[in-house]
Amino acid sequence: MTTVELPITEEQEMLRDTVRAFAHDVLEPQAVEIDRNQRFPLDTFKQLAEMGLLGLPIDEEFEGAGCDTVTMALVIEELAKVCGSTALGVAAHTSLCLSPIDMFGNEDQRSRYVADLASGRKLGAFGLTEPNAGSDAGGTQTTAVRDGDDYVLNGTKIFITNANYADTFIATAVTDREKGTRGGISSFILERGMDGFAINKGDEKLGMRGSDWGELAFADCRVPAANLLGAEGQGFANFMKTLDGGRIGIASLSLGLAEGAFERSLKYAQERVAFGKPIAEQQAISFKLADMATQIEAASHLVRHAAEFKDAGKPFSRQAAMAKLFASEAAMKITFDAIQIHGGYGFTTEYHVERMYRDAKLCTIGEGTSEIQRIVISRDILKS
Repeated sequence: MTTVELPITEEQEMLRDTVRAFAHDVLEPQAVEIDRNQRFPLDTFKQLAEMGLLGLPIDEEFEGAGCDTVTMALVIEELAKVCGSTALGVAAHTSLCLSPIDMFGNEDQRSRYVADLASGRKLGAFGLTEPNAGSDAGGTQTTAVRDGDDYVLNGTKIFITNANYADTFIATAVTDREKGTRGGISSFILERGMDGFAINKGDEKLGMRGSDWGELAFADCRVPAANLLGAEGQGFANFMKTLDGGRIGIASLSLGLAEGAFERSLKYAQERVAFGKPIAEQQAISFKLADMATQIEAASHLVRHAAEFKDAGKPFSRQAAMAKLFASEAAMKITFDAIQIHGGYGFTTEYHVERMYRDAKLCTIGEGTSEIQRIVISRDILKS
């Protein structure tokens, strides 16, 4: 193998090889097309559901696969080697919608929503970001006012992955402005078609163009009080825990993009001849390949470390932030160098690396920018 292979179990190896073959046979032939046409590959997600890949961390009693975080990371990595858009859709569905309902939902909520999401009968999305509240999630302006047996939501969420194809949503809203992030924000489970709940198509974007995103608009949207996720006021604490897990997913996605770009670059450099020999033998190129391989190996260990901390039930905020920070920024550097190695061909869509470069940029922004990761890491260091 051209990239690092950390020890895995026989079951994990079998699943990884299955996903790798699926990515090669199904995702790769359509990756350029869905990017060019900004087309969400709905049929592909139906196939992923049939393979049991949309409920990996969920117990089998709720139609999940009962897998650990390491396994989930392996799957996202393999998908992202070929198609970042598909990997992003799977990660958002699983980490940001399905897992929080499974973790924080009561028995009734879990019975109503988890199996449908884990089986892939329904797709999930998570509404946190707003026009004036992104990195500063405490600046949430969407409100939820209790009215009898309902909460009435008003506000807007933007940049929501899977929005136009999701059936189940989690959205955050302010329930007590005076308490702020310490008990003033709550989370709610919403369903497509609720009165006062509109979904609008998102803006055209730089990368991840085969991954759907959109806007959620609430205008006196009535949500049953039974759909409050966790206790009132626990929304901020719960979505911070949700983002910790999600960051391992984005780190895995970043790693996959980096590996995909590296493997294509290595192959090209061994075949492309200039000045009488393959460019891989030119020091300028061989040193780039060396740096790329080193960054990938380091990222691999950081992702595995964070996933193992989570699986062991240890606090893993710092580990997830480090993995996400390093892997996403490494992906940007590696995909940039991949274009450089390919020269003019790297600037075309034929060789895929320009798409990987555009896709990698989102990984330094989504689920907390690199700057936010540094805040998380530094606070944990200073607290320790």
